[in-house]
Amino acid sequence: MNYFVTAIDTDSGKTLVSTILCEALQADYWKPVQAGYPRDTEAVAKLLDPQRHVFFPEGYLLQTPASPHAAARIDGVTIDLQTLTPPATTRDLIIEGAGGCLVPLNDHDFVIDLAAHCHATVILVADLYLGSINHTLLTVEALRKRNLPVKGIIFNGPSNAESERIIMLHTGLPVLLRLPRQEQVTRQTIIDYAKELQQHWHA
Repeated sequence: MNYFVTAIDTDSGKTLVSTILCEALQADYWKPVQAGYPRDTEAVAKLLDPQRHVFFPEGYLLQTPASPHAAARIDGVTIDLQTLTPPATTRDLIIEGAGGCLVPLNDHDFVIDLAAHCHATVILVADLYLGSINHTLLTVEALRKRNLPVKGIIFNGPSNAESERIIMLHTGLPVLLRLPRQEQVTRQTIIDYAKELQQHWHA
């Protein structure tokens, strides 16, 4: 099965969540569009057992850390959604998006259109900050407008019980995991949170 990791904003924790998902599901990893360095694929690979996962090359590896549509223009290319075919694997595939779900890939397509293109179930990462309730509810509204299946929400960062409560109330989505801010992420960190995620996955 394909799972698409998207978020309510940039730098929300998608790469950390993708790594945990790979460990929990013993899944492979693919980042269709990478804009700028360091590469998220390398970050994920460093925290997982390379004998147990496949890290597929990016469909587009762009040089500039910017919105994919802008980075592609700087590189003199146009991102074509039809060229981004999920790599073949016999296991679950974790597909990590770029930025938030309505970040443009080109003049017509958004990052979230990749989820539908890849026939993937969405996992939404929501970091908690002033304004995150609005951003989370708007994101869920955009996902539902596109009739995309959503597995659940992963909250990342310092806990805010009231923000979490109101988001859960209005979205009706299950919380798959809560990730407090990590001072240091190690292989053991990934293993520990993967075990916790497994407990909620089929609940």
